[in-house]
Amino acid sequence: MRKSSLLFFFVCISWVCVAQPMRQMIQVSVVPDSETWLYPLGKDACFTITVTKDGILQKGVEIRYELSWDMMEPFKEETTVLKNGKITVNAGSLRTPGFLRCRAFVKVGEKIYEGRATAGYEPQSLKPTTKMPADFRDFWEKAKRENADVPMDARLRLLPERCTSKVDVYELSVQNFQYGSRMFGILCIPKGDKKYPALLRVPGAGVRPYEGHIAEAERGYITLDMGIHGVPVTMPASVYQDLRYGPLDNYWNFNWDNLETVYYKRVYMGCLRMVDYICSMSKFNGDLIVYGGSQGGLLSLVTAALDDRVMGCVVFYPALADVNGYLHGRAGGWPHYFKEKDYADVTIRKKEEVIAYYDAVNFARILDKPIFISFGYNDMVCPPTTSYAVYNSILSPKTFIPAPETEHYNYPELWREAWVWGEKLLMENKK
Repeated sequence: MRKSSLLFFFVCISWVCVAQPMRQMIQVSVVPDSETWLYPLGKDACFTITVTKDGILQKGVEIRYELSWDMMEPFKEETTVLKNGKITVNAGSLRTPGFLRCRAFVKVGEKIYEGRATAGYEPQSLKPTTKMPADFRDFWEKAKRENADVPMDARLRLLPERCTSKVDVYELSVQNFQYGSRMFGILCIPKGDKKYPALLRVPGAGVRPYEGHIAEAERGYITLDMGIHGVPVTMPASVYQDLRYGPLDNYWNFNWDNLETVYYKRVYMGCLRMVDYICSMSKFNGDLIVYGGSQGGLLSLVTAALDDRVMGCVVFYPALADVNGYLHGRAGGWPHYFKEKDYADVTIRKKEEVIAYYDAVNFARILDKPIFISFGYNDMVCPPTTSYAVYNSILSPKTFIPAPETEHYNYPELWREAWVWGEKLLMENKK
C-alpha cells in the first residue's frame, strides 16, 4: 500500500504545481553567500553572479543587475562587464524582517535571460499587515448556512470514453451559492466495493478544461478535480480561450468593493459544496485531504479552515495573501491588487476592508488542523513576504519545507515530501 500510495500522491501533487522551467542554453546564476539563504538582521548579503553557456563561464559579457526589497522598485541598478566570467555584489542588509533580492539580466541576440536570488532576513518574525475583521468568523458561518440552504442538486454525467476497467469517470455538477448557480468538476471513482479516502484538488488561477485523474483513482482514491467558474469543464479548448479573454478576463479583481458580491465568495462556497458531495458518497471512507498551489493553495487553506470534515491540507505558495502589503510599504500577495495604489483614496481603503474577509492570512489564523506548506524565496507571483505572513499566522500543527531557489514552481522532491506527510496523516487517522 505504501509504495502505490506514495506514487499516487507524488503524481497528484504535481497537478497543483507550475512546472519547473526547462534549462536554457544560457544560464544566469545568482547565488547568495549564505547556504540557507537566510541572514541575521544587520549582516550584509553578497550575491555572486555568473553567466554560462553550455556550462562554460562567459567572460566579457555585459550584464545588468538590480537590487530591491521583495517586489519593491529597485534601489540600485548597474550595468557592468563580467571580465572574469563572474562578479560579487554586496547588496547591504536589512534592519527589519524581510527579503532582499538581486536580479541579473543578460541579452543574447534578441533574447533576455534572467537569474535571481533572494536573501531572507529573519522572515519567521514577519507579521501580517492584514487585520482580522471583528466579525470574520460570523461572516463565514452565515455564508455557510446560506450555502447549506441551497439544494445541492448533484448531477453526474458519465464520460465513457475516459472510464477504465477500474474507474468510473464523471463530469460532476452541483448547485452552489444560489439557485441556478453550479460548480463543475471531474470525479473519478474506483469500481471496487470498498470505501475509499478522497482528495479534493482545488485549481490554480486560470480558465481551463479538466481531464480527471484516472490512473490515481485506480490506486484506490476518490479524486475530484474542480473548476471554479460555474461552467462545464469538458468543453472545447477554444471556449475557455474565449472566456479567458472575454467575460472572465481578470476575474480575480471582480467586485472588491462589495463584501457580498466578491467573485471569490461563490468560489469559497463552491469548495465547501464539493466537500458536501464527497461526504455524501457511499464509497467515501471519511478521510479527506484538500490540496492546491497558488490560487489553489489559497483555496486549500480556505476549505480546510472553514470545513471540519477536511482532515488536513497541502498548500504550495498561497495566493491572495496579505494583499494589502503594498499599502503599508512592502510586498502584497497575488493578484497584486494594491500595487501602485494611493492609500489616501477612500475607495482603496474600503476595498482593503473587504479583501480582509478573503485574505489567506485570516484563514491561516483560524486553521485548526494539520497543514503541509512550501514556497520559494524567488517567487514574484506569490512573494515570500506574503507566504511567510500566512505561515507565521498558523497555530495548528504545520510542516514547512522552504525551497529558497524556486520561483512559482516546485521541485519533484517536494511533491514526494508532501505525500510522506499526507500518508502519515492518513495512517494516524486510522489508529
